[in-house]
Amino acid sequence: EVQLVESGGGLVQAGGSLRLSCKASGFTFADYVIGWFRQAPGKEREGVSVIRNFDGDTYYADSVKGRFTISSDNTKNTVYLQMNSLKPEDTAVYYCAASDKYYSSNNYYTVAETYRYWGQGTQVTVSS
Repeated sequence: EVQLVESGGGLVQAGGSLRLSCKASGFTFADYVIGWFRQAPGKEREGVSVIRNFDGDTYYADSVKGRFTISSDNTKNTVYLQMNSLKPEDTAVYYCAASDKYYSSNNYYTVAETYRYWGQGTQVTVSS
């Protein structure tokens, strides 16, 4: 059974930090691309960051570049999203997702339809 389980969300003040974790099971983790998405109330789901486990390449949305860092531990089947300098506009439910598709351009991995498996989400709330 495939599972993606997010953890690490919570309430933090603006300027603070959180580290999200995405623990995967049930598939060959090293062959997959893991993406972090977020969805705020009334807004579309947004691709935040991506890591390609098979070559280590990463992608960040402009809105989080320089503040968020994605990393992967293939020995633990876990992807992390370190979020620093958080802003109120980062408030959302954060989801991790897994894709077994290969694209040369990371732009395709910012699209939700690219992903086959999804976690249940974890709430991140940043207070001003």
